[in-house]
Amino acid sequence: CANMGMNVFMADKSVEKLPESHELFQFTKKYIGVTTNDDFMTLDDWVASSMPESQDELLLQIDIEGSEYEVFLGVSDQLLKRFRIIVAEFHRLDLFWNEPFFNLISPVFGKLLQTHSCVHNHPNNYGGSIKNGNIEIPLVTELTFLRNDRVNSTSFINNYPHPLDYDNSENPPLYLPKCWYK
Repeated sequence: CANMGMNVFMADKSVEKLPESHELFQFTKKYIGVTTNDDFMTLDDWVASSMPESQDELLLQIDIEGSEYEVFLGVSDQLLKRFRIIVAEFHRLDLFWNEPFFNLISPVFGKLLQTHSCVHNHPNNYGGSIKNGNIEIPLVTELTFLRNDRVNSTSFINNYPHPLDYDNSENPPLYLPKCWYK
């Protein structure tokens, strides 16, 4: 993105510095969370401090190891609508059948789907999948959402893996289970 002229804002408390530099990179050594303090910042506070005068459209790529649910619940509707594209990794899907966890994640997806459409689902091959009856769920999946005003077609792809899918570990490929696109 930086090589295409986009400003790139990154945040991660767990690393000391970025592995490479670019004039369009801006790094904040904090976690993204549900509150703002010395170690954490909300998504709204991060965007406001990174781009205080801007109302531009944004692209969000987020992989925060299970905290994504609380962060998405806490993000303001105004900021959510600024994201043209959201690429998010969702963890702990093995808890899908756990009622308290389901009660947490269901409103997250409901909130996202009010303004965005899921346009791609790539199961992460790092952790495998879990099956309950005839429903199989990857333990971790990477979803891409496109803001609804940018969706031109509602046709569905049912040939997986997609040519753009790319595994991220030495584990065998994990294909999207057929129950997801029947």
